[in-house]
Amino acid sequence: MRNRSGTENTDIKPTSGNWSWWPSWRPTSMSLLKIAEAKILACIQSNVWSRFVTLTNQNKIWTLKVTNKTACKPADKVSQTPLVMVHGFGGGVGLWIRNLDALSHSRPVYAVDLLGFGRSSRPSFPSDASLAEEQFVSSIEQWRESLGLEHMILLGHSLGGYLATSYTIQYPERVSHLILVDAWGFPERPQPQSQGSGSQGSEVKRVSPPRWLKAVASVFSLFNPLAVIRAAGPWGPGLVNRFRPDFKRKFEDIFDDDTMTQYIYHCNAQSPSGEVGFKAMSESFGWAKRPMVQRVNLLPPTMPVTMLYGALSWVDSSTGNRVAEIRGKSPTSVILIEDASHHVYADQPDEFNRVVQNICNTVD
Repeated sequence: MRNRSGTENTDIKPTSGNWSWWPSWRPTSMSLLKIAEAKILACIQSNVWSRFVTLTNQNKIWTLKVTNKTACKPADKVSQTPLVMVHGFGGGVGLWIRNLDALSHSRPVYAVDLLGFGRSSRPSFPSDASLAEEQFVSSIEQWRESLGLEHMILLGHSLGGYLATSYTIQYPERVSHLILVDAWGFPERPQPQSQGSGSQGSEVKRVSPPRWLKAVASVFSLFNPLAVIRAAGPWGPGLVNRFRPDFKRKFEDIFDDDTMTQYIYHCNAQSPSGEVGFKAMSESFGWAKRPMVQRVNLLPPTMPVTMLYGALSWVDSSTGNRVAEIRGKSPTSVILIEDASHHVYADQPDEFNRVVQNICNTVD
């Protein structure tokens, strides 16, 4: 298959051999993931450039570059600082289908499959939390170097928000604005109260995690987070449909079939790699071993940070206020998007696109 720039893309084989013995009746492959993704990306109206970007260690990052079709006209003012979008756990570039056209109106937009996820290479990850995090962050920096990007507006969702923050701490000169969308891994895990201790202050509102998250958490301590999808074999796609019907609903006005849940299945039924790295960084599904709230003080005081949350999300938005407190007078905004759950960009795409576009307009 050729992309719209005429460059032919070839599939890469997973480099993690942990699941190479798994029975062939698991109905997935990188080729099927490629087909599912192509159906989604065919909906993009803008110009799309897509290819694998090779890192110094020969791993490859699957990359989309989306630009507005009118950008080639001399009279059009197109900002040079690109927006780089990093998906969350178990995701891929296809999940940004509601956002890529709108956000590429005035600047290039890059979307990547994180190392170990989607169509990117799937290498082994260390079991040490800091080393696993560094492997993710190093891959982002090598990707940037390969493309020659001097600066970027960096947007990360969920796990992508955690990694985007870690990247910005290490390479602040490369980031013009950090946008965190329902970021995972920021708060410290609360300690259980001792018996008889009274409640101090106001009670914190807790949002019950969704059913699929509880199911994943129940097997998390023994297996990789998405092992159940692979273990289900030919029943895996049905399992995704059962536990993640919301993905079909979020995109039902674009696709009237199982396109999005098929995409999610094929993203996550491959050999585990990125999820091994994620598990290394987690002490349970909802908490990071190295909470980012302990490190946000390392961001440069002048670094603009915007934290977006879905009002209906299981991620606690009060962490954003805590980050703003820690950063003091540094530019930090916390925005709550109504009627949106964890996948803010898909639940309320128009409002999400408007907010992100307004942020981008502050950067040349």
